[in-house]
Amino acid sequence: MKWLLVAVLTTFTIFSAVTQSHLLHGSPVNSLCADLIHPANYSCTEHTIQTKDGYILALQRVASLGPRLQYGPPVLLQHGLFMAGDVWFLNSPEESLGFILADHGFDVWVGNVRGTRYSYGHVTLSETDKEFWDWSWQDLAMYDLAEMIQYLYSISNSKIFLVGHSQGTIMSFAALTQPHVAEMVEAAALLCPISYLDHVTAPLVERMVFMHLDQMVVALGLHQINFRSDMLVKLVDSLCEGHMDCTDFLTSITGTNCCFNGSRIEYYLDYEPHPSSVKNIRHLFQMIRKGTFAQYDYGYLKNLRVYGMSKPPEFKLSLIPASLPIWMGYGGTDGLADVIDVEHTLVELPSNPELLYLEDYGHIDFVLGTSAKEDVYKHMIQFFRARRKSSSW
Repeated sequence: MKWLLVAVLTTFTIFSAVTQSHLLHGSPVNSLCADLIHPANYSCTEHTIQTKDGYILALQRVASLGPRLQYGPPVLLQHGLFMAGDVWFLNSPEESLGFILADHGFDVWVGNVRGTRYSYGHVTLSETDKEFWDWSWQDLAMYDLAEMIQYLYSISNSKIFLVGHSQGTIMSFAALTQPHVAEMVEAAALLCPISYLDHVTAPLVERMVFMHLDQMVVALGLHQINFRSDMLVKLVDSLCEGHMDCTDFLTSITGTNCCFNGSRIEYYLDYEPHPSSVKNIRHLFQMIRKGTFAQYDYGYLKNLRVYGMSKPPEFKLSLIPASLPIWMGYGGTDGLADVIDVEHTLVELPSNPELLYLEDYGHIDFVLGTSAKEDVYKHMIQFFRARRKSSSW
């Protein structure tokens, strides 16, 4: 039973051969600016916002230092599952999207969803309360991302560019079905876009979903998945030593990555992974099983109480305005954002997004790939600049 629990908890982490010393060494606690941005000689300021359901979220504002600090068009970076805003800055300034956008004159804002170590607050709840973890990605979309976009819009008095990766794209799709959110966004760039997950090919993820191990975790009374807790560090160590080959864990859970620098794993582990909720994982597993892009399924009776219907309502991609420019980058070896599922998304969107397909790219290559600047980010920036042709920028 114990090793099965560890298997589901490790299904979505993005690194291999984890050890206690790797996970606990150098873990950032408070300031992304102090840890990663200022040491690279970029301007960075910390901001906090409060969601309508009481969570306190951290945002960072990043810009390139020059003779006179100026902010260009605002862009919000939204990270994926078990990540936080630090993922956009973990490679060198020449390779990391956050730094690259700042160097191109963008007003870069970095989002951190509830439960990550930068956004661990709530007006009344503690992270030790089970209610603190009663959320899934739909809450991250409807509350966290919506509030971030509103804040940036009010600060800049301008529509914003939105960038999401993986779970950040699920959040983006869901949020953009809301007219009041979509009208504040000038264009969206989505890396490894996900709205449907029923063609996931990552073998370890498929196995865990088939075994319904998410339900086991719920039955055990767990609410938070935190790989930096003593219990999980010991259990993961035990799993890798005796029950499972962890030498190629990344491929098992994301698919093959062509351009990921494996020699930097220990450094990445100083920052990743961040906590998430068990409910969030269960929601993602529901999507894989059911093949739907819908709200959280509580079961027949509670669905009636919460939604007024027996099944959870679906998010309709057709509600995203056809006039909203969208750019998508996706890869042929991605085991999570499968090409078939991306094509399903494209069929349902009312617009015709600009597409960048890289046959040898996997799920992690789009955020930590050493060649992503030339292969991916250059095209994204061209897309954004084309949206601002009429301005002086």
